[in-house]
Amino acid sequence: MALLTDHVLFLDGEAIIIDKPAGLPVDAPRDGSMSLENHLASLTFGFQRWPLPVHRLDRDTSGCLLLARNPKAHKRFAAAFEAGTVVKRYVAVIDGIPQDDSGTIALSLAKISSPAKGWRMIPAKAGKPAVTHWRKLAEKDGRALVAFTPETGRTHQIRVHAEHGLGFGILGDPVYGNGIGPMLLHSRFLSVPRGGKPAAEAAAPLPETFAAAGFGADNLDDASL
Repeated sequence: MALLTDHVLFLDGEAIIIDKPAGLPVDAPRDGSMSLENHLASLTFGFQRWPLPVHRLDRDTSGCLLLARNPKAHKRFAAAFEAGTVVKRYVAVIDGIPQDDSGTIALSLAKISSPAKGWRMIPAKAGKPAVTHWRKLAEKDGRALVAFTPETGRTHQIRVHAEHGLGFGILGDPVYGNGIGPMLLHSRFLSVPRGGKPAAEAAAPLPETFAAAGFGADNLDDASL
């Protein structure tokens, strides 16, 4: 089991931001496999209390994940997420090239479930409002590297908005894409305001899986932070 101490991007007395590896679930899976919980004891850094995640990333999504080091900080950070004052930026490789260079996707989302396919999120007028801004960063071999900045934090929001808003699933997405290879969705940047203190923020480097698909750090720019 790889040590998450090697994945710490930001650390102070109340916050830790880690670069979560793809494949590591935040919540303990029903099958009993490893999750973030198995690593929390190694992320105390001198504190007796284990840090706790403030938000969630999908199992196959990599990148910036915020942990709070005490209950008061957890409550404040959770309130910032709820209020929409947290800045989150993602990058993904989608299985096609959008005609436009940038835009905004506003598609409300609802959860459906069936015995055959399990559960998934779908666009639905009666669903919860979801808004994502996007910008094309690069294109190669019929695919595009896209920066996504979500205004809301709905489950699977970027994955569904890529499929239904842009018309192309995220490469490797097992639910909304082709499911071939690793899912190329990465939480690139996270900034959490803290009142009079400097924000807790970090940028996570692109995983090697992106380079294997033809997109590397040279395809990023300052606006993707």
